[in-house]
Amino acid sequence: MRWALVKVCLAVTVMVVVAFAVPLALVVEETARDRAFAGAERQASAVGPVLALTRDRRALQRAVAITQAGAEGRIAVHVPAGSAGSDAAGDTSGGGREALRVGRSRAPRDRLAAARRLGRASTVEVEGGYALLRPIAVAGGEVAVVEVFVPDDEVTRGVATSWMMLAGVGIALVLGSVVVADRLGTRMVRPAERLAGAAHDLGEGALDVRVPEEGPTELRSAAAAFNSMADQVVQLLANERELAADLSHRLRTPLTVLRLNAASLGEGDTADQTRAAVAQLEAEVDRIIGAAREQRAQSPGTPHPVASDAAEVIRERMAFWSALAEDEGREARVAGTERPVRVPVARAELAAAVDALLGNVFRHTAEGTAFSVDLHSGGPGSDAVIVLVSDAGPGIPDPEAALRRGHGDGGPGSTGLGLDIVRRVAESTGGDVRLGRSVLGGTEVRMWLALRDGAGRRDGAGRRSRASRRVRRRLRRPARR
Repeated sequence: MRWALVKVCLAVTVMVVVAFAVPLALVVEETARDRAFAGAERQASAVGPVLALTRDRRALQRAVAITQAGAEGRIAVHVPAGSAGSDAAGDTSGGGREALRVGRSRAPRDRLAAARRLGRASTVEVEGGYALLRPIAVAGGEVAVVEVFVPDDEVTRGVATSWMMLAGVGIALVLGSVVVADRLGTRMVRPAERLAGAAHDLGEGALDVRVPEEGPTELRSAAAAFNSMADQVVQLLANERELAADLSHRLRTPLTVLRLNAASLGEGDTADQTRAAVAQLEAEVDRIIGAAREQRAQSPGTPHPVASDAAEVIRERMAFWSALAEDEGREARVAGTERPVRVPVARAELAAAVDALLGNVFRHTAEGTAFSVDLHSGGPGSDAVIVLVSDAGPGIPDPEAALRRGHGDGGPGSTGLGLDIVRRVAESTGGDVRLGRSVLGGTEVRMWLALRDGAGRRDGAGRRSRASRRVRRRLRRPARR
């Protein structure tokens, strides 16, 4: 916008300068020309009275010499041959007189004859300048011609200087318009840049960002609308956290009943698993309430750095799901969890994502369907970690549609939120989630966790494909149960 305003003002100013400077330059040139020829006309008029009195060569030479142009050799007098008679000096000799010329002539003879015949002044272009031809009536009814030479430098005297002054004024006006346009553009652009930066910061999670209401009226209105929107977003998030905490707290009563009933089941594997499940559910509810309160107490826009061991989380969740897998006759394999793998995800969130992936396997595949979980990391210095969950089921007909669901249309008993949980966890690190065909013949869900911001997206699809191929090769090798 700033450069656009500068270009508009620059174009307008240049057009105005050209519209006024070019005609003014032509007027200056014409004025200098008229001044030069007017001076030549005065020089010619100074010789006229002498011609009217005498035709004597010496008298005419003296009359020419006393003028400025004559002293510079730029005046010539052409007196035609006269008839019998007497001149003003008292010469009464009979017979005609010969034609007389005083000074150097530059004009062609035909133009001299034409000026004598027409009886009016004219100019003719000659070598090095112009010649002014001024007819003057002399005694005996004849017409003499006074020729005044006007050189080119006399005609253009002062024109170059005037043009340079006009050019300087024009350039100053153009530069001044650019400076003024730049200042006006800055006044308009800076509030817009602040508004754009604040919108970006708000999108990044800085909920406390606000914009000063400055600049033109429209931008002030936009800033006020943005601040109002940010306040509403903060209020909505606070209400959402309050609601999450309240709903989670309401679950405590039925959970208490379940815990009491589970305590009365006696001994046995089923009873122990039921009590463990109720205890885990209570822990999850407490964790949700604590997270909601922590986010509410935390200042808006302040990051909450967390990290967890992905290998430990996967081992723990596989231990939980392995009991159900044995009951349903499923072959479960796990690989890559032999050593710690740190990822920038909270333990609870990563456990929820793994539970969502494994829950989909049990929910959408038949009993006896094998599945595997593989954790792949490139070791120290690696950019990302891959959690790969594969099964030998029928697969997903439309993987892209499955990722877009989130509305509970994934089949009976599906809420459509499982893959949304996985995607949010992956995208919180700068990674992503992909669905495809697994080496077991069914569905492959790949959760890509970036260890540095944007690493998964920055390195491109080729790098992720190579990592996935390495994971598949590892899955083909026997893994521990």
